[in-house]
Amino acid sequence: MLSVQAAEEIILNSVQPLDNQIDTEIVNLTWAARRILATSVTSELDFPHWDNSAMDGYAVLYQDVQNCSNEQPAILSIVTEIPAGGIPEISLQPGQAARILTGAMMPGGADTVIMQERTRREGDRLFILAPPETLGAFVRRRASFYQAGNPLLESGIILNAPEIAILAAAQRPQLTVYRRPRVAILSTGDELVTPEQPLQPGQIVDSNQYALAALVAQTGAIPEMLGIIPDHPSKIEQAIAQAVANADMVLSTGGVSVGDYDYVAEILGKLGAEISITSVAVKPGKPLTVANFPNPKTGRSVLYFGLPGNPVSSLVSFWRFVQPALKKLAGLKTGWQPQFVQAQSAVTLRGNGNLETYFWGKLQLIDGTYQFHPAGGSHSSGNLINLAQTNGLAVIPVGQTTILPGEIVQILVGIGEYI
Repeated sequence: MLSVQAAEEIILNSVQPLDNQIDTEIVNLTWAARRILATSVTSELDFPHWDNSAMDGYAVLYQDVQNCSNEQPAILSIVTEIPAGGIPEISLQPGQAARILTGAMMPGGADTVIMQERTRREGDRLFILAPPETLGAFVRRRASFYQAGNPLLESGIILNAPEIAILAAAQRPQLTVYRRPRVAILSTGDELVTPEQPLQPGQIVDSNQYALAALVAQTGAIPEMLGIIPDHPSKIEQAIAQAVANADMVLSTGGVSVGDYDYVAEILGKLGAEISITSVAVKPGKPLTVANFPNPKTGRSVLYFGLPGNPVSSLVSFWRFVQPALKKLAGLKTGWQPQFVQAQSAVTLRGNGNLETYFWGKLQLIDGTYQFHPAGGSHSSGNLINLAQTNGLAVIPVGQTTILPGEIVQILVGIGEYI
């Protein structure tokens, strides 16, 4: 049985990210939000595109105003007005000023902007009542933010609102992004029924497939729900083979323990998979199977996760192991590792001691300090109900059995987040 850290290392090292040469597509900027950039972007434009004013005021020559004061104002002649979007038609000479608005191009000769609050105007005469702090005050120089031809955005990043704004300003209406990974999801078990079927005694509604599909979609990939597969070796083998042939990652739930009808491990070997993990020292989620299938079609292996059938175990296993792997697979260059924060426990938490134990609950920032409140009720791996509205998993490490109220506990965050 592997430690959580050893299992994480094996999984993440086995992930083969999408290829930025072949696993890409072109999207319009309108539809680029939350996509992962596959190629770095440069621009032919300088930012700012030209010297412009950062303030409503007056463009002047610094030498004319550097020694003025309220008692001895500099007196200049206003010779032109430059609105935003206008093109200056003259260059300023000593003793001249131009009325200028925010974002407008600086006229030739001018090197400084005086904000209008420090001036008094009488017709075409301008009185500067206080000197600028520096030469070039309130002037945004061409290429001071970005110089044309330099890297603008690196590949492997998520495109959020700031990046979308930058790309729009750079006049990049189309972008090359990674395609969304396809994740096949199947549930095994004769006892399972769909939410639409009438529930008979002894049966269980398959919630795992729907939860995992939601988590896959939230992580930016495309879920492909293959349905419920009966506990029959040939049918399970056929379903897994189909999934491996058409997906970038496969998730199955159930059939990975040591029960009489748990056929998955045997079938994986028959299909040529290289099994790297069969169990992890974690609660919930100990019976975790991880394998790699070679895919001759793509030349890249398909990562397979055999998740436990208990609904909480299945979700916790996804958050702890699958989600980071899926982020890396999707093309993220950084930020796919699990993220933890420290918080004060609001109550006593008791762990197994031999297994890394997780409690699900709510992480809140109170008076500048993170506090963790576990969900009420049973923390059984079969109790799906109290997972609702949780946003963190408290971790009690191996070798520790108790965390008292007020003591620090590590919290796995990013539960079900959008990448």
